[in-house]
Parts: sequence; C-alpha cells; structure tokens
Amino acid sequence: MKITCISDMHGDHPKLPSGDLLIVAGDWTLSDTLSECFDFFEWVDEQKYKKKIVIAGNHDNKANKENYQGPIGKVSGSFEYLCDSGTEFQHLKIWGSPWTKTFKGMNSNCKAFTVDTDEELSEKWSLIPKDIDILVTHSPPFGILDKVCNRRSANSSVGSKSLKDTVIKINPKLHVFGHIHESFGKQTDILGLQTIFVNASRMDENYDPVNGAIRVEI
Repeated sequence: MKITCISDMHGDHPKLPSGDLLIVAGDWTLSDTLSECFDFFEWVDEQKYKKKIVIAGNHDNKANKENYQGPIGKVSGSFEYLCDSGTEFQHLKIWGSPWTKTFKGMNSNCKAFTVDTDEELSEKWSLIPKDIDILVTHSPPFGILDKVCNRRSANSSVGSKSLKDTVIKINPKLHVFGHIHESFGKQTDILGLQTIFVNASRMDENYDPVNGAIRVEI
C-alpha cells in the first residue's frame, strides 16, 4: 500500500503524487479563516487517492467543537475527517486524534484541541483501540521527531510522554504526526517496535514550505 503523509501545511497546497492512502495530520490553516478551510477542502478533493484521511491541529479552530460538524461535514464527501475516531482501509484499522499540549507563550488563536497537561492528553489517548494499524495524531510522542530548536528550549523534546507509552503498547505499523516543524522526517527501529514514525510537517520552523510529503509503503 502506497501512503502519502503530510501535515502543517498552514495554507500551502503542494502537488502530490497519486496513491492508495493520503494522510493529513493537522494544521491546514495559518490564520484560521473559513476561506483557508474551504481552499484546503478543495485541494483535498483534487488529490488522487483511493482514501483520504484528515485530522485537525492546534491552528484549526474552525474545526473545533460544533464547527467540525458544520463546515467540514458539508464538504467532506471526498475525505474522512477523524476526531478521536477510527476508520478502516484495505483491512487496516486507522485512528485519528488532534490533541496537543499548550506551552508557555502559545498564541491564544492557536489553541484548538489543546489541553494543559500530559495527564489530560493521556485521557485522549486512552480512547485509542489496541488493535490500530495506523495512528494519526497531531502531537508527536516524546523523544521521537519532537525536538524544538529555539532560544527557550534548544534541542528539547516536547512530545507527549503518555502518547509514547500508548504507542509502545499498541505497536502500530505506522504513526503519522506533525506539529513540531523542525523535526520533519521518518524514523524506524525505535524502542524495539515495528512502527514507522513520520513527522510530516510541510513547513520548517520559519513557516517556509520546504518539506515534501513523505511516502511510506506498508
């Protein structure tokens, strides 16, 4: 199965190759406007995949609460929007969750699907079934493609420790996430797991769209 993974596009809409499954791991918008949302929906609609999976990120306030039943529900015929929910594709079980933890100095306009503690995140991850094959979250797990590089916390891991614990228990075939732009990439052979880990952030830390989508075959 050919899977294309992308996240943190923030209004950028790159050309993608066709394939079996497209996964978008959140932060479609930059300024969180409805026009950005609908431009993103139109872009997703144009992508040539047998199935398309989308979750939200902390920039996607228009997808929060009752809104994700509104704008997304009206135009999501070409893709499946997951919010602490699952789906299946070619006998693979997929789960999507948008939650991340707040941090000091976080823009108040970028707090969609955020909580203040890792204990609260743990409650979200507890919803994930144990037989999931593909896990899609906006947050990275702690210590895996989650390092930030700035003056406050150079080369520090900021992912979720409870998500890491959950992934170890589940051992999915693929875990796709984003959120931490400067840690774009793919890793395997971690913690003795079979899991392929993908940070699919399109933007770098300066919000320049320098990263291409990551292709995975499972």
